[in-house]
Amino acid sequence: MGIVERIKEIEFEMARTQKNKATEYHLGQLKAKIAKLRTQLLEPPKGSSAAGDGFEVTKFGHGRVALIGFPSVGKSTLLTLLTGTQSEAAAYEFTTLTCIPGIIHYNDAKIQLLDLPGIIEGASEGKGRGRQVIAVAKSSDVVLMVLDASKSEGHRQILTRELEAVGLRLNKKPPQIYFKRKKTGGISFNSTMQLTHVDEKLCYQILHEYKIHNAEVLFREDATVDDLIDVIEGNRKYIKCVYVYNKIDVIGIDDVDHLSRQPNSIVISCNLQLNLDRLLARMWDEMGLVRVYTKPQGQQPDFSEPVVLSTDRGGCSVEDFCNHIHRSLLRDIKYVLVWGTSAKHYPQRCGTQHILQDEDVVQIVKKKEKEEDGGRGRFKSHTTGPVRIADREKKAPLKQ
Repeated sequence: MGIVERIKEIEFEMARTQKNKATEYHLGQLKAKIAKLRTQLLEPPKGSSAAGDGFEVTKFGHGRVALIGFPSVGKSTLLTLLTGTQSEAAAYEFTTLTCIPGIIHYNDAKIQLLDLPGIIEGASEGKGRGRQVIAVAKSSDVVLMVLDASKSEGHRQILTRELEAVGLRLNKKPPQIYFKRKKTGGISFNSTMQLTHVDEKLCYQILHEYKIHNAEVLFREDATVDDLIDVIEGNRKYIKCVYVYNKIDVIGIDDVDHLSRQPNSIVISCNLQLNLDRLLARMWDEMGLVRVYTKPQGQQPDFSEPVVLSTDRGGCSVEDFCNHIHRSLLRDIKYVLVWGTSAKHYPQRCGTQHILQDEDVVQIVKKKEKEEDGGRGRFKSHTTGPVRIADREKKAPLKQ
């Protein structure tokens, strides 16, 4: 029996099992078994070469956005409108067969947009090119799930289920569970609050399913069994997702209003080029990008090319700004001057832990030569050693 058949068999057993207090331990073990099998399903076969199996492209720009959706929902047309890159679009399904990258120039930043082939139900099990598409989506900062506004809402649920099955958690935060494997000492179970979904016995059974007999577990929130399994697996990707409903020009205004009020959703029309500016603004907000401009001492700020930082990747402090320019710059800083919304007054003298905001201007003041020499700069000389020794002997001859 293959892995896919075993997964379906366990899912069938879970479906026919009544959910109550007496069966929660059994259901928890079944969920752990499915998670292990799905992890094995995504691993490449042993002894086979993975070369040429995917279509990953090199990262470029200040962020990456992936387009995911069913075939013929308008992903290629949207890529062409936003980036100018020509991606083949036709009236038949599966027009795009590989990954086509494009670059969006927005707010003085470069955002890489990837047009991925359409995925179908069962992509998490390897149908179509689902594994390659999902692998590229995992390397993105934001996922745009492109949906056909004229079709049923079930497409969104199917895509979400397929992405959840391979470890992509959309619009979720990592669970506040501390987990650490140990060599000895057994299992230590603690919590900082009252738990309603998991107890000590259920935690032990799930850990034993993973053959973990020595570990430390601490719940900092009322997490579920699925959250505990995600922490144990350790390969989950928590990513932001925007649900983009295309083709709103073929539905009524009431339906458009209903879709636009859904959480994390935006409505567009590639045919009439409607609401694309709001889509770009939403992408920018979800990526958390911050532009910081440099100002040389005694000169005007340089607004031609900003330093783009991310609140999600790395951070936006002055220290992150300096490390982005050069790693050795941080140890030469005396202080920095900041103009912008993050400053209380103009300019504000700040340290390396100051948090920068969008469109701030930063001037770096470096240490002088005397301060670098520990205050002994007045004795610093560019003469060689023997000459300095001779000068000292004139004042106080060395003892023989």
